[in-house]
Amino acid sequence: MKTYNYKDLTKSKIEALCSRQIEDDQEIEARVANILETVKKEGDQSIFNFAKRFDRVSLNKLFLDFDELKSIASNIPADAKKAIDIAYQNIKSFHQAQLKKEDKIETMPGVVCWREARPIEKVGLYIPGGTAVLPSTFLMLAIPAIIAGCTEIVVCSPPQNDPNLPDEQGKTNCYLAYCAVLLGIEKIYLIGGAQAIAAMAYGTETVPKVYKIFGPGNRYVTTAKTMVQNKTAIDMPAGPSEVLVIADETAIPAFVAADLLAQAEHGADSQAILVSTSAHIITETLKEVAQQMTFLPRKELANKAILNSYAVLTDSLSEAMEFSNAYAPEHLILAAESHTQLIPLIRNAGSVFLGNLTPESAGDYASGTNHTLPTSGFAKAYSGVSTDAFLKKITFQHLSAEGLKNIGSTVEILAEAEGLQAHKNAVRIRLEKQKIKEQ
Repeated sequence: MKTYNYKDLTKSKIEALCSRQIEDDQEIEARVANILETVKKEGDQSIFNFAKRFDRVSLNKLFLDFDELKSIASNIPADAKKAIDIAYQNIKSFHQAQLKKEDKIETMPGVVCWREARPIEKVGLYIPGGTAVLPSTFLMLAIPAIIAGCTEIVVCSPPQNDPNLPDEQGKTNCYLAYCAVLLGIEKIYLIGGAQAIAAMAYGTETVPKVYKIFGPGNRYVTTAKTMVQNKTAIDMPAGPSEVLVIADETAIPAFVAADLLAQAEHGADSQAILVSTSAHIITETLKEVAQQMTFLPRKELANKAILNSYAVLTDSLSEAMEFSNAYAPEHLILAAESHTQLIPLIRNAGSVFLGNLTPESAGDYASGTNHTLPTSGFAKAYSGVSTDAFLKKITFQHLSAEGLKNIGSTVEILAEAEGLQAHKNAVRIRLEKQKIKEQ
């Protein structure tokens, strides 16, 4: 990891450091566009072909039904089952509390306005399954969808192809299967990558078309999500994972290094950024990174991500926050004794972890907050997934006779100013009718 001094960084250099642009982006877009068009034209057959080509699996059918999922789930280890159950309860509690009924507002006498939430009826959930299988993502997406009341939940996850697990070839693992059973999800479609996004966006003979697609993924998945937005809504452009740690002199280098590596092991295109007010903390943390990495099963991926990452030395925590807000991290860890004082300075972040004893992995799995978060600087405009993400809000208004009389002339004047006579007449005709009625 290269170290930069914040006071030496120009505005353009900061912008360059905060950019997640990758050289082959246009090549990825061309490949994804071809996949989307193929799925749109060829439907199920293209999914079978892509499974053989990309996943190296020959599928007999595109989904596992509930009985098959129950059978696979029965193989889950007891400790993993217990851990998933605890995570399920915490995530459910946090997201259940987000359901709130709004009050009706009388904006003027006789004019009442309010909003009511309605679930998005058909949603698609993408559960990654490439270099890491993520039952936690299944929980993070399905729980708020169920709480919101979505009536059709389509789940896609790549078919397994692990030579060490012959019973799971062309199926799914026991962890995802157990999540499905726990959640009451009756099918998992064995589709990964951009083709899964295409199937949910356009529909095939087997896969239902959905109204909104959720879930993180690799660059192909993220690109596909952004390219289908003219047909289907998406949660956010959630791409390669990233973390930014702000550390002062009270930070513990071993903890900070562990947090950096926790993100780095996601994939070679992940980023782990350290911003510190202490040169000593940076030096000791980088030593810890090198030492801890040697024991990681995914150390090759983690090392590539670390080479793509960097550290920034600042003179103050306020400068550190300035850089963090420019970067807009998916995960922000405040490894600082004065973390409470820094909270008001946070403008752009997906999810925040406070203090030396709060690892980012707690939020990834079981604290209750959602780990499906905006990446690539999109935290400047997007929130993470929540129960609200599966709802749409419909506005209502009701005018009494008094309300029509009070607001009528205002609407007439504004409609006439805009040259929309029919709008004015819609009010005028009602007012005249009311006058006759009152006489």
